[in-house]
Amino acid sequence: MFNFFKTLFSPVIAILDFITKYFKTIVFLTIIYFVVFDSNENLVDNDKLANLQKIELSGAILDVSKVLENIEKAKKDNNIKGVLFVVDSPGGAVAPSVELAYAIKELKELKPVVVYASGVIASGSYYSSIWANKIIANPGSMVGSIGVIMQGVNASELMEKIGVSTQTVKAGKYKETGTPSRKWFDYEEKQLQSVIDDTYNMFITDVANARNLDVKNHNVFADAKIFTSKQAKEVGLVDEVATISFAQNTLIELSKVKNPIWKKEDKFEKFMDKFVSEAVSKISMNFVTGLKAY
Repeated sequence: MFNFFKTLFSPVIAILDFITKYFKTIVFLTIIYFVVFDSNENLVDNDKLANLQKIELSGAILDVSKVLENIEKAKKDNNIKGVLFVVDSPGGAVAPSVELAYAIKELKELKPVVVYASGVIASGSYYSSIWANKIIANPGSMVGSIGVIMQGVNASELMEKIGVSTQTVKAGKYKETGTPSRKWFDYEEKQLQSVIDDTYNMFITDVANARNLDVKNHNVFADAKIFTSKQAKEVGLVDEVATISFAQNTLIELSKVKNPIWKKEDKFEKFMDKFVSEAVSKISMNFVTGLKAY
């Protein structure tokens, strides 16, 4: 009976043995196919004809060099008449979020930009998007969380239990502000709060200016509130609640292209960029102690 089943399933076993034995080779050849044959040949022809481009922002915002590079390329490419910025990010560090916001603002001065919130567009990622011509949110997306936070730990009790203490030599009263080795002094907390408040004021002022809102009503559209797409439209944070096809058509109308051709992305490069970016972001956000719009 055993021999019968062995004979019956021998073709399947042979295939599995082959895959197991040559798995690395198969993966390598697959990568070569995507990189050399599928990507390069098609992308060269497409780049000459493309007049619209999609740029994605996903995951925590920390290293935005790749996104900025794509924005810069779109700025300089005279064939590209409009850019769709697809966002699915909970936010991240303040500085790179602001960097993206003003990069998009500069891009908008040259060609229309439409932001599409495919999942989450909150805090730093919303900040990044404010200067677009239109912000369109998926009906199921979460929007808002306009606020700033700085966190730290007080490990003094733990350090005492394990017999560890710190030694510090410093110049400047506030140089030890934010230390995890003790409870922060009142004057340190007050100074940190002033930094948070100033950054928050910058955030809500930019949002108000970009979205034509009254900054005096920031408690309505900001205050770190999270909105559904419908609620976000009611308070003025997004222009429309719709699908990505609507966002694409909106960009086509704004760009005034008669024969829309979207610039193709290198599939393998896109996969690797996203994989590395998300891996680094998930690790880094646990150790970042600076200002976060997150």
